[in-house]
Amino acid sequence: MTAGLGAGLGYGVAAGAFWGLAFLAPALAGDFTPVQISIGRYLAYGAFSLLALAPRWPTVRAMVGAREIRALFVLGLLGNILYYVLLSYAVRLGGIAATSLIIGLLPAVLTLIGSRDDGAVSLGRLAPSLLFSLAAIGCIGWGTIGMAGPAPGASLLGWLCALGAMLSWAAYAVSNQRWLARLGHISAQDWNLLTGAATFILAVLAAGPAFLFGVPGTPGGWDWTRFVAVAAGSGLLVSIVGNAFWNRMSRLLPLTLAGQMILFETLFALLYGFLWDQRLPTAIEIAAMLLVCASVLSGMAVHRPSAGMPVPEPS
Repeated sequence: MTAGLGAGLGYGVAAGAFWGLAFLAPALAGDFTPVQISIGRYLAYGAFSLLALAPRWPTVRAMVGAREIRALFVLGLLGNILYYVLLSYAVRLGGIAATSLIIGLLPAVLTLIGSRDDGAVSLGRLAPSLLFSLAAIGCIGWGTIGMAGPAPGASLLGWLCALGAMLSWAAYAVSNQRWLARLGHISAQDWNLLTGAATFILAVLAAGPAFLFGVPGTPGGWDWTRFVAVAAGSGLLVSIVGNAFWNRMSRLLPLTLAGQMILFETLFALLYGFLWDQRLPTAIEIAAMLLVCASVLSGMAVHRPSAGMPVPEPS
């Protein structure tokens, strides 16, 4: 294993550990709608980003043009606002475990997309990884059908929201990696902070309608305090720290392998979900987790460090 590959894998694990916390936010701020939770998180993410960029703003601003600015707004919408609204609804309607396992199919989706890149591992060699992913989603379906909990309609809607979140984030991941490859003069962290600044503007525009309409009941002072704490915590830990690890990983690994790293978001989300629910995983959930692990590990096994591996970014 080369140093670049090892560092990339380490960054991927760290990103997953922080991103997994995002699945707890809808449960922690249960008195607010998924849209409000999403807006709150990205207002915090954007505010932290702007504070970090402020001392170097003229220098950083000079590094991006009109095309890059448009891309930042698209990335902020796909990978942040839209993704997290759909994810929050999925958690509310379908539960943390089912949602995190559906999001766990992202490696298969990104592997299919990345297999078309120049120098990528062939789709035939990646077939076992894809088959394991399909088997995992089969386990999720079987487990959800046999599980007492949300009404069938709500569970199905939760599935659809999770699927939409997965596709939205896949589009973000591919586009973000392409832009990072083009913009060698911008550090991964500065690109993360610029995305946060663009997301902040989107969140401000959506904040009025989100908070004027749809608050269930009348939240009290403690509810708002908890909401602000959840928004600030997820904005800092999940978006600032988690995205920083992901962007650095994206410059060290090819897309067919980088996509596999989302496994760790799924595994950490499941761990946090089981702790939150104070229960052990069911047999079908264990089977799904093992299949997701097998999917990622088999995908990693067919990658050789010298095959299409980007040059590590200077520290």
